[in-house]
Amino acid sequence: MSLSHAFSKFLRPLIRPIIHPLIRHRLGWVFLAVPLLVMAGCSTLLSTTPATLSSTMYTTVSATVRHWVSAATGTMNESVTGAPPQTSLAQAVPPVTTDQAQLAQAQNGQAQNAQPQNDQAQTDAVDLDVVERRVVDVYQHVSPAVVSVNTTMMVQDFFYNSVPQEGSGSGFVLDTAGHILTNYHVVEGADQISVVFGEDDTYDATVIGADPHNDIAVLHVDAPAELLVPVELGESNNLMVGQRAIAIGNPFGQFGRTLTTGVISALGRTIQADDGSTISGIIQTDAAINRGNSGGPLLDSSGRVIGINSAIFSPTGANAGVGFAIPVDTVRRLLPDLLQLGHYRHPWLGIRYAYTLSPDRAKVLDLTVDRGLLLVQVFDGSPLAQANVRGAQQEVYIRNQRVYTGGDILTKIDDVEITRLEQVDTLLEDNYRVGDVVTLTLVRDSQPYTVQVTLSEEPRE
Repeated sequence: MSLSHAFSKFLRPLIRPIIHPLIRHRLGWVFLAVPLLVMAGCSTLLSTTPATLSSTMYTTVSATVRHWVSAATGTMNESVTGAPPQTSLAQAVPPVTTDQAQLAQAQNGQAQNAQPQNDQAQTDAVDLDVVERRVVDVYQHVSPAVVSVNTTMMVQDFFYNSVPQEGSGSGFVLDTAGHILTNYHVVEGADQISVVFGEDDTYDATVIGADPHNDIAVLHVDAPAELLVPVELGESNNLMVGQRAIAIGNPFGQFGRTLTTGVISALGRTIQADDGSTISGIIQTDAAINRGNSGGPLLDSSGRVIGINSAIFSPTGANAGVGFAIPVDTVRRLLPDLLQLGHYRHPWLGIRYAYTLSPDRAKVLDLTVDRGLLLVQVFDGSPLAQANVRGAQQEVYIRNQRVYTGGDILTKIDDVEITRLEQVDTLLEDNYRVGDVVTLTLVRDSQPYTVQVTLSEEPRE
């Protein structure tokens, strides 16, 4: 006899008077169900093998509860008056109609196809994505303005015979008047210069303006108007590291109008020009730049020139992912003078030699300030000399070294503190013009004083 039938036959007369009042109340089912489940579980554990424990327990408990309730009350709906009607899951959720099923299937198909449609929306008619299309557009728009610059220089060989030496670089068209911008080191010392548009159109060129200090030169060619497609100059003061960079040039003098891409790797770098001067504000990029790319444009993703490719850092001489470009803001600053005068007028104070002060050096020299430039010598006729700023007055020996002392100490130019001589050159070059008036803060004999001077043009060699 099963456990459920045993409950029904022997215990029904005894427990019906107890259970009937309980099931009239909803909480009574809780007190009733718990012991039933425990009893059913114990019975199942004693009579069931582990392999069938789970299914047997479920069957036994279900049967026991159904028989118990049926024996004690007949039917739930007859015994529990006023109880809410029991609703099955099938009754609670209405059946899905054919139209609803078709709508859900259509929506599911649209969701699955959403990503391919997005991908298709990102490509054009020739399967170029947005980034590719932008680079292609930049090349098609700017490449006609990029030229190859070829040079010939007569040099002497081992036997003092004059032989031609050829060189090459890049450049780009500035305007429809035939002005070409390139690096100074590309054309430096050249006896003959030619500019090549595309593959075959070659024209002689002349240098009409140059600034060795910033490695910039302006050429002029008499070329047909249809070849003179000028570039658009952008700005470099708002560039950001990580921004896209595009280079077009003539690598190795053989592969004209070659495009390479990368990013701006760093800003504000400093490199040394061929004349030994310092060029500040340099743009660093990982766009491939090789020999022959010098003078070509570095572009942003809109095709505007942001710099002139000028140098690379490489132990082997080939591209190593570290290229440098002169910022276009420097070009903008120099161009008026280069076009009108043929050279740039660099603002100048006239410091010939100075010591950079440090706390240790100031202590040894018994100075009251430990930051600034201790002036040793100023040029005659310079703005400093005209303002009666003085250099060293005496020489002393410290640790067997000759040291010149007694000169004024330059601590500020306007509101900018000065700590190095190179800082003076960079500050004047980037922020001032010939004829500007600056206020200098100096210290003489431990007493600070200020003087105003007018910047003049640096003498050219």
